[in-house]
Amino acid sequence: MAYTAADVKNLRERTGAGMMDCKKALDENGGDFESAVDSLKAKGLAAAAKKSSRTAAEGLVGVAVNGTTGVAVEVNSETDFVAKNEQFQDFVRKTTEVALALPSDDVEALKSAAYPGGGTVAEKLTGNVATIGENQQVRRMKHVAVGQGAIVPYMHNAQAANLGKIGVLVALESAAPREVLEPLGKQLAMHIAAAFPQALDAEGLDPEVIARERKVAEEKASESGKPAEVQAKMVDGAVKKFAKENALLSQLSVFDNKTPIADFVAKAAKDAGAEIVLKDYVRFQLGEGIEKEASDFAAEVAAAVKG
Repeated sequence: MAYTAADVKNLRERTGAGMMDCKKALDENGGDFESAVDSLKAKGLAAAAKKSSRTAAEGLVGVAVNGTTGVAVEVNSETDFVAKNEQFQDFVRKTTEVALALPSDDVEALKSAAYPGGGTVAEKLTGNVATIGENQQVRRMKHVAVGQGAIVPYMHNAQAANLGKIGVLVALESAAPREVLEPLGKQLAMHIAAAFPQALDAEGLDPEVIARERKVAEEKASESGKPAEVQAKMVDGAVKKFAKENALLSQLSVFDNKTPIADFVAKAAKDAGAEIVLKDYVRFQLGEGIEKEASDFAAEVAAAVKG
């Protein structure tokens, strides 16, 4: 029984299995669609290990909040196609909930933790790799917490509730009521998603990043031909400017491009009649720092069917 590229695509959508696995299943079952579905379901975990070395730069970020604690988790897959798979989304959602209950940001501890329904997170992940047909990795996690106040989540480019491409958590320490903190946190989270701060304040910036910026500034200053003392001031000014633009509290609000975030929070506190401290934040952007591989899914399907 012959099959087409559309059959491969439909089988992938039906099972979530990898494209080549779908083609092979159709080949082995004479093009019979339902038999191919059964074959893919019956496949053991043998294929999972072969996929673990492939680049996983897509996937989803998940966020979860419980009272005054929140966590963000990034789980990667090879293609954006998998991020739309309900099985994968359910895994990310449940894994994020598991992470929320853990006391640290240790990914290995998360993998070893019990997964809802049985087994561990790592074992469930291995099963997903086998059935979905792509390498997947739990990449990172981070908690934020306050003694009192609110943890406000925000998801930019959401794929589903609390799942998407850029996940943000804002930790506000305050005795102010939640109806005050929630909208403030949402505004701050939207700023964080857009402005990509590298630390809460200047002191929190990575010393290696600051050192690189200073080196670049020194090279530019040396080309000016100005006296050494002037060059030194140029370098210090450039480094301070970088720190101001990349530390959250000193960044200018994206809403008016003139109010520092520290002042934005201070005004909200004054209006609320209660102290509000922006204690911490998380910003996870899917795949940041991972070198991605370009691909043309339609071309891959057509090539696979042709053999």
